[in-house]
Amino acid sequence: MSTLRVTAERLTVHVHPNADALELAQVGLYRAVVAKGVYRTGDFALYIPEQSVLPPALIAELGLTGRLAGSAADRVKAVRLRGELSQGIVCRPAALDGTDLARAAEEGTDFAGLLGITKWVPPVPVAMSGDVESAPELLPWIDIENIKRHPGVFAPGEPVAVTEKLHGTACCLTYLAGSGRVLVTSKGLGAQRIALKESDGNLYWRAVRSHRLPDVAAALADRLGADRVAVFGEVYGAGVQDLGYGADARGDTPGFAVFDIAVDVGGAVRWLDPAAVLPPGSVPLVPTLYEGPFDLDAVLELARGSETVSGRGLHLREGVVVRAAPDRRSPELGGRAVLKAVSDAYLTRKGGTEYG
Repeated sequence: MSTLRVTAERLTVHVHPNADALELAQVGLYRAVVAKGVYRTGDFALYIPEQSVLPPALIAELGLTGRLAGSAADRVKAVRLRGELSQGIVCRPAALDGTDLARAAEEGTDFAGLLGITKWVPPVPVAMSGDVESAPELLPWIDIENIKRHPGVFAPGEPVAVTEKLHGTACCLTYLAGSGRVLVTSKGLGAQRIALKESDGNLYWRAVRSHRLPDVAAALADRLGADRVAVFGEVYGAGVQDLGYGADARGDTPGFAVFDIAVDVGGAVRWLDPAAVLPPGSVPLVPTLYEGPFDLDAVLELARGSETVSGRGLHLREGVVVRAAPDRRSPELGGRAVLKAVSDAYLTRKGGTEYG
């Protein structure tokens, strides 16, 4: 799946209810605040998504100097402008003058490289880093796109499962059945096929040990005849991110919940529902909020509200993850049919942290 794409898109323009000089340009289900009269419904323009990092010259050209997020004021982030949520930037940079944007939209041209736009990489605190080693055998986690960008992936009524998305850091364990070797990594390092060497001080290894994940993976490999088993979970709690769910990740037992399982049997990788293949109570799982026919409005509503992990609703919910049930491939995404929906309140909260 794509991690960052800056593409030309056909716009639908809406009235801004609280500002005479502004309008809302819609791309998919995203809406970005734009100056009134610049675009009309049916026009094509560039869409720069959230988490994009812009070069100084483009920031200046767009009149956004000092107005973006991050210490360098160069990162695109969701904001509220006159009461309306604005996600991403809609624009027509001078570098694209003469470009047939309608054709570019049809062909799916990615302009990120041309414009010098890169994806923001969250910083990694010391407790989440450590000595590393090459690990070409590990099974990495994937980037998940937002359902607002791809609202048509799931057909109305298609069976889906919706789980709560936790605000922590992804821990990825791969068990190699032939040697019994255990590879532990983060999402970012895993994408590079790099594993973290075992360490008492490392957050991911503390989570793996405290929840006996190697034993869980080994038992699953034996039962399914798998050559490799990957267990993907979220490590959370105080010391990880600003949403802690009442847990403390600074001790020997960080908060942890499994959100996915992958198995390699004879070279074929399959994704499995953790609740269906793991013995009940063997390891914590992310909360399942809904199973049934897909309804877009219902999914967006589930992304809102309070978290359920603590059982006490201590703070807002980050969002949800939607998966086809059973797992299938999506031609539109070029990978698994799995998307996320993120809470508007989460995106615009004050003092939020986003670490790797």
